[in-house]
Amino acid sequence: MRVRIGMSMAPREIDLDVDDAEAVASSIEAALDDGAPLVWVIDAKGVKHGLIVDKIAFVEVEADADPRGVGFSGA
Repeated sequence: MRVRIGMSMAPREIDLDVDDAEAVASSIEAALDDGAPLVWVIDAKGVKHGLIVDKIAFVEVEADADPRGVGFSGA
């Protein structure tokens, strides 16, 4: 799944491919609620990304892609 995180004072979003997008979203939400200064997010490749909580502008969780594939279908 894909998670897109917008950071204030940055021109581009952070676009991550993660195994469990809901866990990433809930960890960011918990860090915002607790007032934590930093939250760590691990992507599907195992790379840790440290995000400053005060600078997070938005979090988008993309749904899974359509399993039917590409092309025309009658359904």
